[in-house]
Amino acid sequence: MKTNFHDNDPLWKMRHAIGGVGIALLLSVFAAALAGRVLGDAFGDSYGLRVTIYGLLLLHVVVGAGVLFAKVARHETRPLSLGRVVTWFASLWLWPLLLAATARR
Repeated sequence: MKTNFHDNDPLWKMRHAIGGVGIALLLSVFAAALAGRVLGDAFGDSYGLRVTIYGLLLLHVVVGAGVLFAKVARHETRPLSLGRVVTWFASLWLWPLLLAATARR
């Protein structure tokens, strides 16, 4: 019986989650930049305000990526698809709500 080198590799088993969260995080960088610009212009039109908003939004999604990856990665077995990336993207932005919902159970 031949075994593949990745049969016991935990990273290989989590490849769908790693890919999904990676692509969603990359897209979130651009979304945070756009939101930082729009919100910064709406609330004061200052470069410092735009950078602060961008930084806070980016911090929010990076922390969310870590939290979600730790909670969900071992259960993510479906292949990566556009729908899965959209789900990861939305989850990165809404992770506090998802965490609160699971804490209530």
